[in-house]
Amino acid sequence: MDKVVHSLKEVIALAGVKSGMRISFHHHLRNGDFVLNMVLDALAEAGIRDLDVNASSLFDCHAPLVDHIKNGVVTHLKCNYMSAGVGRAISHGVLSTPVEFRTHGGRPADIVSGKTPIDVAFIAAPTADPMGNCTGKLGRSACGSLGYAFPDAMYAKKVVVITDNLVPYPLTERSIDETYVDYVVPVEAIGDPSGIVSGTTRITRDPVGLVMAETAARVIQASGLLKDGFSFQTGAGGASLAAAKYLKDIMLREKIQGSFGLGGITGYMVDMLQAGCFRKLLDVQCFDLKAVESIRDNPNHSEVSAMQYASPNGKSAAVDSLDVVILGATEVDTQFNVNVHTDSNGSIMGGSGGHSDTAAGAKLAMIIAPLSRARLPIVTDHVQCVSTPGSSIDVLVTQRGVAVNPAREDLRRTLTDAGLPVCSMEELKRRAEAICGQPRPVQHGSRVVANVIYRDGTLLDQIYNVKD
Repeated sequence: MDKVVHSLKEVIALAGVKSGMRISFHHHLRNGDFVLNMVLDALAEAGIRDLDVNASSLFDCHAPLVDHIKNGVVTHLKCNYMSAGVGRAISHGVLSTPVEFRTHGGRPADIVSGKTPIDVAFIAAPTADPMGNCTGKLGRSACGSLGYAFPDAMYAKKVVVITDNLVPYPLTERSIDETYVDYVVPVEAIGDPSGIVSGTTRITRDPVGLVMAETAARVIQASGLLKDGFSFQTGAGGASLAAAKYLKDIMLREKIQGSFGLGGITGYMVDMLQAGCFRKLLDVQCFDLKAVESIRDNPNHSEVSAMQYASPNGKSAAVDSLDVVILGATEVDTQFNVNVHTDSNGSIMGGSGGHSDTAAGAKLAMIIAPLSRARLPIVTDHVQCVSTPGSSIDVLVTQRGVAVNPAREDLRRTLTDAGLPVCSMEELKRRAEAICGQPRPVQHGSRVVANVIYRDGTLLDQIYNVKD
């Protein structure tokens, strides 16, 4: 006996996929994923319509989704992040219902609670056996951790594993075990692992970015949190990764060993683990192939589920044990609210991901952003979209000064005493406008194209359509 089904057409029938159902996908292959597109193509060919798609994240490789929206195959969409390629179409109103944006912690919380149930989950598995035991660590399409797929596999009514490396039973080195899996479908390829890496996962060489990165490392050092047992997460932006490099130098020089690094893991975090800066890495998603290799070979590099990573509804989450997180921003306002959902034209080009989860949990939540980008000020009176509330943000680091949230007077005094260039957010705004001028307000339409849902399930903000 096994669970192998030899075509997507057949598994769609066996799993009972019908029009109006709720289906899900995970994004560990990132911009190299083939599975979402091939499944939606098969569903469209089967005449299935009006689907509610819950995808942990969407990338430019998922642009064919737009056609499936236009032809009525997909009518509802949930995700945590959306790249600009798909985002532009959504911003111009291609979808008749608003996208529901969740966080990386909020998504599993809502799946587990039943708030966003899943009828059929499609799991892209780089290696699987005929009974459905599967892992992301092995195979030619290896992507490392499958952390975001865990809630889908555990709570969907039906689970379909799609793999391009079917191995003999039993696969003992597994991420998801056979008890959750209904069907296994072998295909020629589930994705291109080189697409895991993107431009956002490379260290900056820009002098301005390096200045900000060095300042960020000095802020962490001055905060008093950088000591044995230190825990840390950094985003995958170039300046954030550079800050990690400077932090590594300090930790090695001062002989500080941290407890764990968390989140989407890059090769730079792997370097810190190998250098002895951390005892463990807790990995919900590998951001590059060096991280994929590390999680396969290093027992101190561990896979964690999205629930363990950031769910606010569990008995605990790793983000709540974070000392410091470094994050990026497209805009920050004078109340420290952060936008990572839209670009300067108001078009969707991102999403919270773990941004607001980690900001809420960490003792020190730091934003690194240049004072201006493309001749537009980063600091504004009001962000176009609140992705992370200002109450969760402690510090903004720019190349022309460091602003500290007024709620953290203790931190402001500490950083000032350490000789860091501390100033008010209002002063940063004035400095930005002195260079760039005051930008014209973005013109939006009256139609809501996306609802931004905070990690606790409440509506945080709404995004309106972009005028043509």
